[in-house]
Amino acid sequence: MSYPYKSTDDVVNSQKKHMFPCTPKYRQPVVIVEGKGAVVKDIEGREYIDLFAGYAAVNVGHCHPKVVNAILEWAQKIHHTSYDYYNVPSALLAEKLVQILPMKGSKRVFFCVSGAEANEGAIKLTRKYMLKFKHKAGLDIITLRYSFHGRTHLTTALTGQTKYKRGMAVSISIPGVKVIPTPYCFRCPFKMKYPECGVFCAYYLEDVIKYESSGDIGAFLVEPVLGEGGIIVPPKEYFKICLDIIKSYDGLFIADEVQSGFGRTGKLFGIENFEVEPDIVTMAKGITSGLPLGAIGAKSEIAEAFEPGDHSSTWGPNAVTCAAAVAVIDVLLEEKLHEKAKELGDYFIKGLNDLAKRHKVIGDVRGIGLMIGVELVKDQEKKTPATEEALKVREEMRKRGFLIGAGGAYGCTLRIEPPLMITKEQIDRALEALDEVLKLVK
Repeated sequence: MSYPYKSTDDVVNSQKKHMFPCTPKYRQPVVIVEGKGAVVKDIEGREYIDLFAGYAAVNVGHCHPKVVNAILEWAQKIHHTSYDYYNVPSALLAEKLVQILPMKGSKRVFFCVSGAEANEGAIKLTRKYMLKFKHKAGLDIITLRYSFHGRTHLTTALTGQTKYKRGMAVSISIPGVKVIPTPYCFRCPFKMKYPECGVFCAYYLEDVIKYESSGDIGAFLVEPVLGEGGIIVPPKEYFKICLDIIKSYDGLFIADEVQSGFGRTGKLFGIENFEVEPDIVTMAKGITSGLPLGAIGAKSEIAEAFEPGDHSSTWGPNAVTCAAAVAVIDVLLEEKLHEKAKELGDYFIKGLNDLAKRHKVIGDVRGIGLMIGVELVKDQEKKTPATEEALKVREEMRKRGFLIGAGGAYGCTLRIEPPLMITKEQIDRALEALDEVLKLVK
């Protein structure tokens, strides 16, 4: 296929000229034009093993034949209908989603376009439910420090990271949002050690409710594993404790599964690793393995708070994206990719822990399934964030044919979230390259 650009520089320069200057500061100079499985190819024909999967979205791999066929079939039939009409793919997707959502009993779903839109809709549903059935406002929504819930008006306020709010105080200072310390064991905000701490951070939730909130609790909105914050995995018992507290104040538990859902953590949904049941689940990214679609899943008694006209989304029930999502769920279940993610994740983490023994720049290796973080530090004792080193590792890995993420709350965490069908041979190659690169940043 021919393109109107001759090189990577042509595309980069065109986008710098014509696009808003708000895209990532350290955007990588790679123009991806093809992909298959866990491998992508750039405009010059260079191949890369993709260890980041488009912000952990391409769960079933690039251009999986069943997903491609579903897209092609419906792209040739109908592109768009809106919620004023019905279509087959959105009906099929709703049926499949309610079967796999991690809640017992009757469930219902709503389709939108993105994770941010799903989170906004979930909060809107929470407050309508509280008013209609609990006879209270449900004003206070509690989230975690280092969390990420989107970049829209409300979701930026819900996000527990100042770097996404800087310079926008007027637009995102929303009453009722409370951010509590996160269960970040490597950098415990209370200077404690797990498990001797008794999971103090979980019980601290009640202090915030008692002394810093209005007491009118709407919901606790959390990512089961904090992705953008640096792949922070809470202790096993954390959510059980928090859920007991939230329920004692008649609040809802919302699991933001935008990044951790659809097999990424070794379970269909990340929250299943913690043996608790959410009231509402928000989804996007992996639901289509890369196409723009979001969804909200809720227990039926909560979903029924919405009345006709309360909420909608022009592109939500899009036939093409819903068809892709149906195919993605079929592939996940048929190929048992969530189970493979657990096995491959354990294998990858073991290899990374072996590297940690040889490279002092690795401060912490953490993860679950194929949602893995490697935090780099300049000093093991002081845990000084090695931000520049993380960016250098990302750059050097790219030069060797591997695409990897670098970020987290301190900018020093390597984010490893490849397609779930990556092979052990590809993981071994990545570990070998990373071993070589880490020698350059000592």
